[in-house]
Amino acid sequence: MGLLSVGTIMQAAEAPEPFGPVPTEQQVKWLRMEWYAFVHFGLNTYTNKEWGYGDESPAMFNPSDFDAEAIVKTFKGAGMNGMIYTAKHHDGFCTWPTQSTEHNITLSPWKDGKGDVVREFANACKKHNFAFGTYLSPWDRNCAEYGKPGYLDVYYKQIEELLTNYGPIFEIWFDGAMGGDGYYGGARQNRNIGKADTYYNYEQVVKNIRKLQPDCIIWGAAGRGDVTWAGSEKGFAKHYPLWNAQGDKWLSLEADTPINHRGWFWHPGQGANVKKPQHLMEVYLSSVGRGANLILNLAPDRDGHLDPADVAALEAFGKMRSKLLSKDYALQAKVSTSESRGRKFDGSQMTDGDIESYWCPNDGTTTPTAELKLARPATFDVVRLREQIRLGQRVEAFKVEAWVDGKWQTIVEPGQPGEKETGFNGVRGGKGHTIGHQVMRWLPQPVTTDRVRLSITRAKACPCISEFSLLRMPAAEQAKSVAAQGDPSVLNSKGWTFSGFAAELAPLAFDGNPATMWQHSKTPSHFVVDMQKTHVLNAFSYLPRQDGKTHGMTTRYRVELSLDGKNWKNVAEGEFGNLRANPVEQTISFPAQKARYLRFFSTAALDGSGSSVAELKLHTPTK
Repeated sequence: MGLLSVGTIMQAAEAPEPFGPVPTEQQVKWLRMEWYAFVHFGLNTYTNKEWGYGDESPAMFNPSDFDAEAIVKTFKGAGMNGMIYTAKHHDGFCTWPTQSTEHNITLSPWKDGKGDVVREFANACKKHNFAFGTYLSPWDRNCAEYGKPGYLDVYYKQIEELLTNYGPIFEIWFDGAMGGDGYYGGARQNRNIGKADTYYNYEQVVKNIRKLQPDCIIWGAAGRGDVTWAGSEKGFAKHYPLWNAQGDKWLSLEADTPINHRGWFWHPGQGANVKKPQHLMEVYLSSVGRGANLILNLAPDRDGHLDPADVAALEAFGKMRSKLLSKDYALQAKVSTSESRGRKFDGSQMTDGDIESYWCPNDGTTTPTAELKLARPATFDVVRLREQIRLGQRVEAFKVEAWVDGKWQTIVEPGQPGEKETGFNGVRGGKGHTIGHQVMRWLPQPVTTDRVRLSITRAKACPCISEFSLLRMPAAEQAKSVAAQGDPSVLNSKGWTFSGFAAELAPLAFDGNPATMWQHSKTPSHFVVDMQKTHVLNAFSYLPRQDGKTHGMTTRYRVELSLDGKNWKNVAEGEFGNLRANPVEQTISFPAQKARYLRFFSTAALDGSGSSVAELKLHTPTK
């Protein structure tokens, strides 16, 4: 069918009926937030761990200069719309004065045991009109009742307190970690709960939350909530095309990642490991640009301050994002379409700046086209499309063309059935598959034109397109210069010798190259380091394999020291947590002592037998 002018569109009286699962009003509001902050701050901040064991003393938590309002203002200044605070992580320490367990902030010296981190963040958010949410780990490695029926009383009480005493909560987060070894009131056992949905009774949890705060978005809850994980802690929606449907239910996705490569909690010396603003833009386009939301983590240090390098990167990315979205070259463009169901639904609805209005053809038409005529030629390299998701997700594939050098040239190819983008693939030059809440395609090269054409090539029902935007990616913002020197505590491994299993590969664990590694076919396994002279050691850092594989990734370790290579002392033993989802460097501290020899044991590993270490750093105390 030929293109019709706006003035000759046939009239139709009715909007189309919703198709398939549709989001709740709360899910629509949540999706429009796009990105917000995660804040990990608790006992792990003081132990240099990612996952606490549960036996840590609350007396360690004592920030000298915590200022929740300053942190909230930093987030809001960067363009974020809210924050989610980890009120309780897996170690079970509650950062509010809960009645559910003694393992809480009242036993901390901070503010003489009268502090409440949750309240300070909630109050700061309220003051600055900033959405506040909370994370509450279902796994509790401290509670003696964990794994037993009695734990549900504890956990339900914690949910009730957080949703009753701290004002509106826009989102509550339930992590997927669900059992294993822990302190458990001194039992020091491995407790397996079986299916999380059954043990926690998430059906009842959801009912409790809906009763307390009906507008609260529920993350996880074994798929019973409103939002689920996008599949990676690197910040991308794991697969595109993305369909927000689980059976007859709309289920949105949320991607999460720390702004610092060192992990979710603050770690000493992490300033050199912050992600660059241009990388954060790739994260944004691979999450928000695929129809998911992004939750970006920044972690306060032991004084309660955000790391300056993290803040600099956040602010630089925030400016870059703001510039990207500041000018839409398609705004108010004249639009002609192959078909519209009436003036209220004509093509101009895509370029009027109103996310609620939309272009829609008649029922039964699934491959319409629309041509945009810009007021003047524009140069752009990002194409953004949105569907009116209140009517469901409909589009399966689309194509975008630009009039260049006297002919139509395809700038976004239509996606074909079975194709998928994974990871950061498709950040530049991806194809047009689903649209949903929104999709952003970053073109390989800028395009200059005054005419653009959109063709819907496959759809499950008549498309309802609310926005068609043409944007220009700004030059990468540079973060403010923040001194980030190498860690002076790390010993130089030059001249060291090695023995033990696969000793010929052990030097690869000290070569400074994350792509190489020591590995052995068995677990347990070990190697020995001879530093050739005596040093004082007080920590080591472990980096798991970085090749995307998990087989043989060391999860449990033991480290022994010796002065003579014959008499050994066990100085550290435990686990490296969260490696499957977030394989980052982890540092383990122990009491300072002299040694010439170090013996590293890999005592357990992911996915079968085998042992591996990408990098191992040995630390000495510094002034």
